[in-house]
Amino acid sequence: MDKNKSTDFEIRAYSKKELALCYFPDLDAKSAGKRLMRWITRNNELIGELKKTGYSGNFRSFSPRQVKLIVEFLGDP
Repeated sequence: MDKNKSTDFEIRAYSKKELALCYFPDLDAKSAGKRLMRWITRNNELIGELKKTGYSGNFRSFSPRQVKLIVEFLGDP
C-alpha cells in the first residue's frame, strides 16, 4: 500500500457490516461480512494487532484504531 496515496476513506468507527460493504460493495451485507472476517482471520499479524486493542471476534463494530489497522494490513476499501 502506498502510504502517500490520498484517499477518501474516512478512518472512524464502523460496524462490521458497514466496513465489509466498503470493501465488497457488490455483495449483500451478510456475504460481505463473512468475506471481510475471513480476510481478517487469515491474517495472523493483523489479528495479533487487533487483539492488542481489545478486539474480540464477538464485537459488532470496529473502533477507529482497529479500522486503521485493518486498512494498514488490507489496504483501502
